[in-house]
Amino acid sequence: MFYLSRKGLSKTLHLWIQDAVHLIFPNVCACCGTSLYAHEPVICQLCLTELPQTFFHLETNNPVEKVFWGRFPMHTATSIFHFNKGNRVQKLIHGLKYKNRPDIGHELGRIFGPGLLLNTALAQAHAFIPVPLHPDKRKKRGYNQSEEIARGLSFSMNIPLLTGVLERTRATDTQTKKSRTDRWENVKEVFAVLQPELLKGKDLILVDDVVTTGATIEACAQVLLEAGCASVSLVTLAYTD
Repeated sequence: MFYLSRKGLSKTLHLWIQDAVHLIFPNVCACCGTSLYAHEPVICQLCLTELPQTFFHLETNNPVEKVFWGRFPMHTATSIFHFNKGNRVQKLIHGLKYKNRPDIGHELGRIFGPGLLLNTALAQAHAFIPVPLHPDKRKKRGYNQSEEIARGLSFSMNIPLLTGVLERTRATDTQTKKSRTDRWENVKEVFAVLQPELLKGKDLILVDDVVTTGATIEACAQVLLEAGCASVSLVTLAYTD
């Protein structure tokens, strides 16, 4: 007769329960909706291979860096993916921001972070700082999508994550349909630094989901530089072509 130890029985029951849950609520790809294998926690391998990577981190004077020319001294900047209407990246970011899927941000940061270490400036940075949400919006959403991306990057690149040192002091309207000028006015004097002593002399990497006009990033970078950090770089999940 075959016997299971208490530990073995517990593990078997856990697997049975997990399988039963997956039968009712199948674990599917956040991108294409197909069933995932055990080694695919969030996105299937096919979708991962077909995501439109930019490889901007290997390119000097890349399109993301050019967004900030003449605005403030950006050390280096990159976006991991191209964002176009209707592409896979748009669907993933929509899920990350509006469908209660913080795991999407963490997983993409974890998978694609190591490649960014080929950029010396990013590899030698002291800390990641996510672009903050206003407390009311964070409470409503339940998390900060930029912080989830930064957590994945921090884990895979072995660079510390600093939270709670950059805050959004007032709520702002969505930037989506605003002009370049209106976007800047919308975020001007919105951000503040707490505990500036933690930032003095540090090379920092701001993390956000998408860069378009760069108004929010510029506003964050300005207060970080005024607080005494040595340099500001940028990593976003996507760049709007």
